[in-house]
Amino acid sequence: MKQTSGSRKKPSVNGLRKVKFALSAKPGCKVYVAGTFNDWSATRNRMRFNKRNGNYATTLSLPPGTYEYKFILDDEWLVDPNCESWVNNSFETLNSVLTVS
Repeated sequence: MKQTSGSRKKPSVNGLRKVKFALSAKPGCKVYVAGTFNDWSATRNRMRFNKRNGNYATTLSLPPGTYEYKFILDDEWLVDPNCESWVNNSFETLNSVLTVS
């Protein structure tokens, strides 16, 4: 399965930055993004499938800061394969790291 992601920052509104999370996966999957920005909720931020580009995506408004996150693809927790920064977590796996400025 090909996985791609991007975290693109958009202009600030009220001090918040719009950040797009995207992951390429086959249609019909359940895909979420979880991280320190949503208390690691595995169901709060569902990603929607775009038929045109084959990506699941969601956009979140986040204040400046550094966040750890993972994707959840059909109940499997995955790091962002396109993220340049990862850190170890307490489960002896990796988390992706996003800095919003």
